Amino acid sequence: MSYQHILVDDPRPRVRQITLNRPEKRNALNNRLRAEIFEALEAADRDGDVSITILRGAGPCFSAGYDLSSDNSVDQPYHSAAGPGQWSRHVVEGWFAIWDLAKPVIAQVHGYCLAGGTELATACDIVYVADDAQIGYPPVRLMSPPDMQYHPWLVGMRRAMELMLTGDAMSGREAAEWGFATRSFPLDELEQRTLDFAERAAKVPVELQQLNKRSVHRAMEIMGARAAMRAGTEIQALAFTTEASRAYMSTFRRDGGSVKAQLDQRDQTFGDYRTKKP
Repeated sequence: MSYQHILVDDPRPRVRQITLNRPEKRNALNNRLRAEIFEALEAADRDGDVSITILRGAGPCFSAGYDLSSDNSVDQPYHSAAGPGQWSRHVVEGWFAIWDLAKPVIAQVHGYCLAGGTELATACDIVYVADDAQIGYPPVRLMSPPDMQYHPWLVGMRRAMELMLTGDAMSGREAAEWGFATRSFPLDELEQRTLDFAERAAKVPVELQQLNKRSVHRAMEIMGARAAMRAGTEIQALAFTTEASRAYMSTFRRDGGSVKAQLDQRDQTFGDYRTKKP
């Protein structure tokens, strides 16, 4: 099977590996990349020779988020009901499609994991991160809260509030300590440790493992996680109607220079992410 934006291989017995392969764009999530991720994950879920899948990013980071230089209203990889908030509902439906797969998925995170990239990682069952990874949702500064509001569920109300009110990043170590990530490792150990866990988990029969996975998800859903995260799509849609968000979004043009300038504008007051001085 031929892909444009991902690489697929089987690095260990019964382990499938999907690598986001837009390093020149920091693995920004355009519709083509999202479509290929879903297609490859679904193929692994159907493959009798695969028990578990790893998602990782090529180049300097896991993913810098949604590709703001693309027209993401065109050629979406699956249908979502139209109307206000369509985009927010659309992407969250996709992330829950990963949540609902029978077989476990591991996110292997290094470098930046921002905005939509954090939503992709959240949809996975295990999240292993590099100690020095930078994980955050900076769009809260001038655009909106998340499409998929996972923060209170994973890091608790107080940490979630701190992250939502600043858009600051967690380090990989903090992400593991606070509950966003499963574990953190030195960057040079991350790949090996992820593969070792995947190979170990792959020893459990698939028909039992899918029930082990589902039992945890059902507990979260009984507590309201699915409904709460889907409700977040409506809050984001409302945020896009605010004067501040509309003013910021009106300045975007679909070319690299404009988008970079707008991201710098968002973060320079805070002095972090791409604007952080060495």
